[in-house]
Amino acid sequence: MRNKITTAEEAVAVVHAGDTLATSGFVGIGTPDCLLQALAQRFHKTGTPRDLTLLFAAGQGDGAEQGLNRLGQPGLLKKVIGGHWGLIPRLGALALAGEIEAWNLPQGCISQLYRDIAACKPGTFSKVGLGTFVDPRQEGGRINARSTDERVRLMHIDGEEWLFYPAMPIHVAFVRGTTADAHGNITMEREALTLDNLAMAMAAHNSGGVVIAQVERIAKTGSLDPRQVRIPGTLVDCVVVSTPETHRQTYATAYSPAFSAEIQVPLDHLPTLPLDERKLIARRCALELPVDGVVNLGIGMPEGVSSVANEEGVLDLITLTAEPGVIGGVPAGGLNFGAAYNVEAVIDQNQQFDFYDGGGLDLAVLGMAECDAQGNINVSRFGSRLAGAGGFINISQNARQVVFAGTFTAGGLKVAVEGGQLQILREGRERKFKKAVQQITFAGQRAAERGQPVHYVTERCVFELTVGGLRLTEVAPGVNIERDILAQMDFAPLVDEPRLMDASIFSPGPMGLHHMLMSLRLDGRLHLDVQRHLLFLDFQHLRVRTLDDVAQIRAAVSAHCEAVVQHDGQRVGVIVNYDGFALDDDVAEAYAAMVADLEARYYSRVSRYAGGAYRRMRLSRALTRIVDGHPQG
Repeated sequence: MRNKITTAEEAVAVVHAGDTLATSGFVGIGTPDCLLQALAQRFHKTGTPRDLTLLFAAGQGDGAEQGLNRLGQPGLLKKVIGGHWGLIPRLGALALAGEIEAWNLPQGCISQLYRDIAACKPGTFSKVGLGTFVDPRQEGGRINARSTDERVRLMHIDGEEWLFYPAMPIHVAFVRGTTADAHGNITMEREALTLDNLAMAMAAHNSGGVVIAQVERIAKTGSLDPRQVRIPGTLVDCVVVSTPETHRQTYATAYSPAFSAEIQVPLDHLPTLPLDERKLIARRCALELPVDGVVNLGIGMPEGVSSVANEEGVLDLITLTAEPGVIGGVPAGGLNFGAAYNVEAVIDQNQQFDFYDGGGLDLAVLGMAECDAQGNINVSRFGSRLAGAGGFINISQNARQVVFAGTFTAGGLKVAVEGGQLQILREGRERKFKKAVQQITFAGQRAAERGQPVHYVTERCVFELTVGGLRLTEVAPGVNIERDILAQMDFAPLVDEPRLMDASIFSPGPMGLHHMLMSLRLDGRLHLDVQRHLLFLDFQHLRVRTLDDVAQIRAAVSAHCEAVVQHDGQRVGVIVNYDGFALDDDVAEAYAAMVADLEARYYSRVSRYAGGAYRRMRLSRALTRIVDGHPQG
């Protein structure tokens, strides 16, 4: 008797008063609306179960009726611990009114906490949240005064500060998949994401709780491909077949085979942005795209960067990702956010945050609602509006470079571009650059002290973060610094000699981004290790077009090699990265002759490596010091 298929009403009957409930979902992707609806209806009819504790990582809702909004009934919930609150205004209203205990913790830390609960660990250690409102020295993630429990602790390990997120037992987990058999094995072939379903199911099972799965359909027992089973039946207690209206692929799309990677779609049909403030900001952000780098784009204004990248034909030069687990392709926006077109891989959400937290992101482009003189950013709380941090803290704190994107003012801002000049026709009613942000979601000074490169991009100017605060570095053509920038801020930034923003940003046609990213820029591409007699040439994605390009390479390489020859008369070993290297036919013969001449004059040997192997060879000495326990020089 292993038939676990039941009705939604029978399944939610196992939820008891005081239980801790964990739910899966990202906006509407993977959100078990059938189960949430049944639980809400049971409480509405019977008044039970009461006083539940709700635990969720990503925001699960449409900003109105669906998702966790269904649970926004007084008495049903006692405590709520969540990552993103912006899409669940019913729960947000209860939290702000003090009717429930409520905490906002980083999405990635909650996601990883599921895994640690499953392993019966005491909790999750992380540096994510230090210096922000999550830090116990500030608010400890509490949303209201009623929330007195300690959900995050400051700890010191080997002289370093860490935050500890304590584990808690999970009594019920609501998960979602596509197909189930009677034994409870779950596949997810039509889902856009896999999220934390497996970790949540393990956490509930190992806590002595129950796992309830919502699926679209039932298959014959034994017919499922075991390699496609994402949640094994041994972890599942109840299986509920949902109705189509409560099992949409996203809240904006009933089903798209592109979101489940059944097909890839041509990207030339994707609409381009009009030349407004959104596109100006996206274009300037796109100038920071790292060739062959890994990028995260936040929701809202940063979404425009993918549109610009597609329009400019540079998507093949970067790897775009989204925090719920998407790698590659083009992220979707709006209520489709979290899904993507033409993905290369989809991994679990906690795995994605492992990658992010460990420094895997070369660039993050994120939204900017409030900013102060110290470079702090607030995107999480604004008076009576509770947005929540989501994955913002994980991403912004750990990316190798961060760009915050947003209009300079908000609420009615109107601009125009004429003749390559920016005209501010109407200023926004609300200032974004304030003396102090209401809540610190990104800790500017901590980032500055760590040397993290941070830029703040608006339609009219660009700031960079320094240890002394924000410094104005670029100004749009047509903008008056005193009138349009300084007079619209509550603090005075550092102002030296800001340069004009790139003129191509304000042109009506394509800005030539591909050429700019692939142009011959030798700064940082050549590195000489004198002690080892090694010259490292990073020619990855370098394109050589002209005889002048060849001459520049010859001059730069010769100068480095001469330094060694003049020092001790020895020849130089060369390690070169030619991954993605492009050589135009017109200069191929001249380039070959140049290389032959350099080899004859300077080189002792030449080795070729690609990507990570090249970087490892270059960093081999530093890596050896790290392995041996010595500080990196």
